[in-house]
Amino acid sequence: MAKVIEGLYYSESHEFVRVEGDFGFVGITDYAQNALGNVVYVDMPDVDDEVEAGEEFGAVESVKAASDLISPVSGTVVEVNEALDDQPELINQDAFENWIIKVQLSDPSEVNNLMDAKAYAAFCEK
Repeated sequence: MAKVIEGLYYSESHEFVRVEGDFGFVGITDYAQNALGNVVYVDMPDVDDEVEAGEEFGAVESVKAASDLISPVSGTVVEVNEALDDQPELINQDAFENWIIKVQLSDPSEVNNLMDAKAYAAFCEK
């Protein structure tokens, strides 16, 4: 069973968001990195780009496949995890610590449309 962390919000496309104040840290879940295998490249947006909930904002490529990244929240990208440029495999080591983008949330209530840890764990077992 993949690791699921309490207090995060999860999308059906296997992204998570950790909310801290007006910001959301977005990445892929442990389940997603397990399914992808060894991550070799992360395509990230630029700082100041706008992301929309349910819309693509980048991609993760592994030795097995490429997978689009779908933003679970809307807002403005204020930071990208530059460590992933040189070490994309950090996502395999700890998907939750190695978020992909930090977003200034335009509508924090959007997280209410996402799953909590319990619901996401059940979703992954299906």
